[in-house]
Amino acid sequence: MKRRFAALLLSLSIAACSPPKQETGPETLPRIRTAKVDAAAKLLPRDLHLAQPGTLAVAMVVQTLPLADYAHDNEHEVVGLEPSIAQLIADSLGLKLKVVPIAWADWPLGLTSGKYDAVMSNVTVTEERKAKYDFSTYRDDRLGIYTRSDGPIKTIAKPEDIAGLKVAVGASTNQSQILDRWNEQNVKAGRKPATPLYFDDSGIARLAVLSGQADVSFGPNAISTYEARDGRTRKVGEFAGGWPLTAYIAVTTRKGSGLAQAVTTALNAQIDNGHYGELLTRWNLTSEGIKRSETNPPGLPKG
Repeated sequence: MKRRFAALLLSLSIAACSPPKQETGPETLPRIRTAKVDAAAKLLPRDLHLAQPGTLAVAMVVQTLPLADYAHDNEHEVVGLEPSIAQLIADSLGLKLKVVPIAWADWPLGLTSGKYDAVMSNVTVTEERKAKYDFSTYRDDRLGIYTRSDGPIKTIAKPEDIAGLKVAVGASTNQSQILDRWNEQNVKAGRKPATPLYFDDSGIARLAVLSGQADVSFGPNAISTYEARDGRTRKVGEFAGGWPLTAYIAVTTRKGSGLAQAVTTALNAQIDNGHYGELLTRWNLTSEGIKRSETNPPGLPKG
């Protein structure tokens, strides 16, 4: 009985940390659709093997808005920026769209094995990943550091500002690697390292901040900004996803599958016709927009 009560209490606490889906929020608006773009569709290889004929199967972690989550009134409908952009890509290529919900750790094997055709789940372009996958960029990678709105921390603008703090961060992410580098710098300078607290769920990471278990969270700015609309957390720092280098979020496809250039062309068509910008505005992410999509741009170096 005590275990059940504790589990119920935790679930209620987590629910309280993130505002409920709004009846009139952007997630309730219909998806923007577009016409087939011949210039993009013609780039699809004739021998292209799709997981399901005539369909673009796109895998994504369905967990948190504004990126991807289930609709409040339909557990089978996925809403958010990433399924919306995926829809525009599929339409441009003359294909149906199938969203495949996955766990973050599963995407490399699932993509390589052909279980799905592409991944759109806040994946950053790195040189190490480029050896195995192709990329088509669609967003700037920005990371945010957030704390309790009533907390004492005012700003984190440089690595030394994080010294000695407890930081909620995702394991095996670019931000966790950045935190490791900051800790190395701080230790060499005689400062205390930050203590990383690893969470796979951004909602639980936010709970850790609100409960005082962590001083700050360090993760994708898009998610943290959306969560902070309830006023309980606030941004105290923002950094490039590849600090100190610029980084990009991209549609990830199998290496050499032939999909990447078609996807890039489709994305640029949507940038040109305004649909891309309309989606960024809808989800309050215009600051992360790009002027042109690129295929396999320079990625973050290993380590």
